[in-house]
Amino acid sequence: MPERQFVLTLSCADKPGIVAAVTTELADFGANIAESDQFWDRVTNQFFLRIAILVPEGVTLEAVQKALDPVIARFDMKAKLVDTAKRPKMIVMVSKFDHAMLHLLYQIRVGWLDADVVAIVSNHPDSQRTADHEGIPYYHWPVNKENKAEQEDKLLKLVKETGADLVVLARYMQVLSDGLSKRLFGKVINIHHSFLPSFKGAKPYHQAHARGVKMIGATGHYVTPDLDEGPIIEQDAERVSHALSADDFVARGRDIESRVLARAVKYHLENRVMIVGNKTIVFTP
Repeated sequence: MPERQFVLTLSCADKPGIVAAVTTELADFGANIAESDQFWDRVTNQFFLRIAILVPEGVTLEAVQKALDPVIARFDMKAKLVDTAKRPKMIVMVSKFDHAMLHLLYQIRVGWLDADVVAIVSNHPDSQRTADHEGIPYYHWPVNKENKAEQEDKLLKLVKETGADLVVLARYMQVLSDGLSKRLFGKVINIHHSFLPSFKGAKPYHQAHARGVKMIGATGHYVTPDLDEGPIIEQDAERVSHALSADDFVARGRDIESRVLARAVKYHLENRVMIVGNKTIVFTP
């Protein structure tokens, strides 16, 4: 029998009966639970739940949502129900270093990331050829102090016109304004090296090499007005040694950044990330 998959995520104050109430309603539709993850934060007494369900073809998202509404109201939940058949749309922003963007495009091509890149935006012309090859619209918008607000208005308009669900900063070397960060909160993911707050500015890997750092890594996070301090989605690191050159550090860093960003994007697209204040709950597969 043909089936559809929905994903339900919710959070609320913890109390008995939450899971039973939710699953009882889902069972009435003949839903089969394909995946279930839950977490109780004892410090805040908050309960978090993610359930992926398979339902018969004739069952609509609206019908399931309507059935869950009384439960959501009773437990005062923050809840979201999505149909996984709807393919998410992304805008990728990049500057000159394109390794993280190329990795995203490859993972989409091979089916590991289930999304469509509806636009590539850059403050440099360097990635035009890649966009043309992939058949993706390319927007070259140089940014300076005088036109920053204008270019960000263009981005907001592009998000609206394309229906983009997510904006990915794949080594986009421009700081988004506080206003834009607030308007798109929870919908913009960035990647940076994990040396911060140390080794700021130009050539951080070279700075780290000069200091004899033994561990390098990367952090994928949501963008907030606090630069590079948004809720963290994914991180990774690996050991390095004195035998490596500064260029080796850069190469290792590019690899880690690409992998971490792709995983952060995947978790977001699959509705595995729940933002809680300045941190996240991530139900990894």
